[in-house]
Amino acid sequence: MSTDFLPEHRHPFRDHPRPGSGPTGTSSTTGPLKRNGPAERAAVVDLAAIRHNVATLRSWVQPAALMAVVKADAYGHGALPVARAALDAGATWLGLAHVTEALELREAGVFAPMLAWLHTTGTPFGRAVEENIDLGVSGWELEPIAEAAQRLERPARVHLKIDTGLGRNGATIEDWPAVVARAAELQESGLIRVVGIFSHLAVADEEDREAETDEQLELFHQAVETARAAGVDPDVRHIANTPGILHRPDSHLDLVRAGLGIYGLTPFSDRPAADFDLIPAMTVTTTVAQNKAVPAGQGISYGYRYRTAAATRLALIPLGYADGIPRPTIAAPVAIGGQRYEVAGRIAMDQFVVDLKTDDATVAPVGATVEVFGPASGISADEWAAAAGTINYELVTRIGARVPRIHVDSQPGENVGAPTGESR
Repeated sequence: MSTDFLPEHRHPFRDHPRPGSGPTGTSSTTGPLKRNGPAERAAVVDLAAIRHNVATLRSWVQPAALMAVVKADAYGHGALPVARAALDAGATWLGLAHVTEALELREAGVFAPMLAWLHTTGTPFGRAVEENIDLGVSGWELEPIAEAAQRLERPARVHLKIDTGLGRNGATIEDWPAVVARAAELQESGLIRVVGIFSHLAVADEEDREAETDEQLELFHQAVETARAAGVDPDVRHIANTPGILHRPDSHLDLVRAGLGIYGLTPFSDRPAADFDLIPAMTVTTTVAQNKAVPAGQGISYGYRYRTAAATRLALIPLGYADGIPRPTIAAPVAIGGQRYEVAGRIAMDQFVVDLKTDDATVAPVGATVEVFGPASGISADEWAAAAGTINYELVTRIGARVPRIHVDSQPGENVGAPTGESR
């Protein structure tokens, strides 16, 4: 990964290298194909940044435990290396959307407590029970989970979810008493153990909507009391996501679920990640595939949405929407040779174009390193998300399989600590 960019955007770990470690640390590569030689394009993930971010977020929430959310291949960063780094830094739990995601980590030798919360009638509940994977429950799942537990003769670990306003999964306020009553019966019979009660904040990333978050928290506390009155007393209560962690300490409770923040990204539109001492972990990089001279008025890419204002040179960048670069992107920045340029014209399936605005053939030659976004160049995923009309969550998660993940560790052994809270 090249870090030869603008001097004011220095590598976040380079100023204070750990004694005995090299400048690039250790690395691993994940992707559909093994490669020989340098990657033509890559999403470089610094595990030192993951550990740093987990340690930082733990400092915000102590004594609550921290669940590192590694669903969707760790938001595109690579679930297995990120999970291990997060656990090394003191995360106590791992969060997944699907049971199949959790099973992949179990099969890879990760045995930390895990919670998977989004199910269908085809979810392998039996495998989850066998592998000691906690299951989120909105209501209907109780019966097939109990059947699996009875067949296997071991109790299933469940977290009951109450919908406090997001309107996705979770039992409604009206259905909640029946859900907890049934859970109490199944727990009494030894088929399940209610480990947790949880919900999800809807607008905690919008600081001017405190009243709605207040209402969600109040409904959540009422739901916990209803459960306790029915004989269900959970070990952990959890509702805080990254916005809640950073902005609502009253939401931390026993356990928090840190997703976006562990990847060094901010959930707030007006506050950069650096405000919270979070370091972006992903750098998307490639090299210039072509550099050519064109006249004034040259149309670029489909629809000719961009024409050159003067004679210039164009750099072809071999990344496109098949690689996860959003097609609607307009004038997003890239860094080549320590200089910022902007995308010119539409993103195509495999490539996009940069107007170098110079006739100097030595600028951005073929093979020059291109950083689409990352901490070395100072170009953030937020800038690209804004240019594409989306959010930073989506931008990093959608980077495609043609872009191998290269895991580096710029500070081996740093930010390794004891877990916060208890695993139960």
